[in-house]
Amino acid sequence: MNKIILVITCLVIISCNPGKSDSPSYVLKANHNRNATVNSSYFKGSTYLSVYSQVYQRNEQRTYDLTVMASMRNTSLSDSIYIISADYYSTNGKLLTSYIKSPIYIAPMETVEIVIEEDDKRGGTGANFIFNWACKDSIQEPFFEGIMTSTTGQQGLSFVTNGMRIK
Repeated sequence: MNKIILVITCLVIISCNPGKSDSPSYVLKANHNRNATVNSSYFKGSTYLSVYSQVYQRNEQRTYDLTVMASMRNTSLSDSIYIISADYYSTNGKLLTSYIKSPIYIAPMETVEIVIEEDDKRGGTGANFIFNWACKDSIQEPFFEGIMTSTTGQQGLSFVTNGMRIK
């Protein structure tokens, strides 16, 4: 009788696990801001942001997987900024995903995030984003930050990177 209960319990637990999808796993938290129109007179720029889907652990043969959050912040109190594209690249420079298909706006003091789940290892140890953006003037540039986190058992790891304007 105990064996039957154990088998049934195991089957219930296994059936509750939805499994992993083969598709890239991310969340773009900006549903209300899509299809924005960018004024042609706005100042335009590009920002590079380094992120890490994985970091090395003990040696170059072992890696530790991380959740990546790319944070796009508007620090203006009065004007929206526009994100024209957010392209995610792997360690070897291969374009993995273009997260923004048409411009989005970020309202004053708002933050929009792209979250890449820990199971998505495609970026590797040297992943990065290139963001193309526009704003009313050059003083009001968006602020880009990468937050990498993971917890396993009682061990936790988190660190931050900042974007760097490249043009």
